[in-house]
Amino acid sequence: MDVTAQVSEARRAQETGPTPGSPLIEGMTHPAPHARPATISVVVPARNEEATIAQVVERSFQAFSDLGRAGEVLVVNDGSSDRTAAILAELQQRHDRLRVFTQRRSRGMTAALQQMFSASRGDIVILIPADMESDPLLDVPTLVNTMEAQDLDVVAGWRQERRDNKVMASRIYNFVMTKIGGVDVHDGNWIKAMRRDVIDSFPPLRSDWHRFLLMIAAHNGFRIGEVPTFYQPRPAGSSKFGWERIPKSFLDVLVLKFLLAFSDAPMRFFGGLGLAGLIVSGVIFAYLILLYLVAQTQQRPIFIAAGILAVISVLLILVGFLAELIVTQGQRIVEVERRLDERDREPL
Repeated sequence: MDVTAQVSEARRAQETGPTPGSPLIEGMTHPAPHARPATISVVVPARNEEATIAQVVERSFQAFSDLGRAGEVLVVNDGSSDRTAAILAELQQRHDRLRVFTQRRSRGMTAALQQMFSASRGDIVILIPADMESDPLLDVPTLVNTMEAQDLDVVAGWRQERRDNKVMASRIYNFVMTKIGGVDVHDGNWIKAMRRDVIDSFPPLRSDWHRFLLMIAAHNGFRIGEVPTFYQPRPAGSSKFGWERIPKSFLDVLVLKFLLAFSDAPMRFFGGLGLAGLIVSGVIFAYLILLYLVAQTQQRPIFIAAGILAVISVLLILVGFLAELIVTQGQRIVEVERRLDERDREPL
């Protein structure tokens, strides 16, 4: 089945339910007859989106109704200078499950998502933009149905017939994600649905780490899939994307890769460097001793360099021990925070 047919199938499934043999129901695991349907949290970072934010919120709640699910919408007003705040206040009068968080100045999407992830109460958390390039009425059911039909932990949307000025940047991003992050999806920096376990596994997010949520989820062992989704050009407003973010994102992915690989076992990095340095300095000292015994000559610069390398190597190993102690204490704190969060989080 080609991509266009898959999109048509997804839309038809939203209206009539999946058809037999459809890829949307392949591998479906049927819930127990009396199992409680998963609740949904839609999280929406918004900055100066007065023209579209009302549509996003209203159509999200309509999607919950169409699915027959309980749901909430969380919006971070990220330092908007237009009427976004006023519109959200009006919407709160009509929807008691609309929760709005206001930032007095723009702190970026990562900070907004961190706040909403922590506050969300749904079993499934869905990231939707505030610009209506994604239609929640179409995409929320598509993501949820695909997740449950294929028993996935994360479902990434794949924009069809995309037309904007960020296609090349997106290709670069997806290439890096595949090669460094090990996540083989077509559109990793787009809408996505994640189970509660995935959200709870995220470390504190910083910088522009919202771009690498799939990379973190894959590292933590969660099952990731993708589904073709609706796309339309932004109907109003302007994109917040800038090409200057590409080098920043490249540095971010290197830092994140390092933290994911070694944050739980820093001795493997620092100790590995230290052992390599000690081996090299040991070989040099053996050569210098042999040279002195055989030729009665000395090479003092090499001797000094080998000595400095040995000292640095020992310091690296000591740093590894200290890092292990810090990680151990940090894990204990994270466990305490997790238990407190589970105790305080109210069901949706």
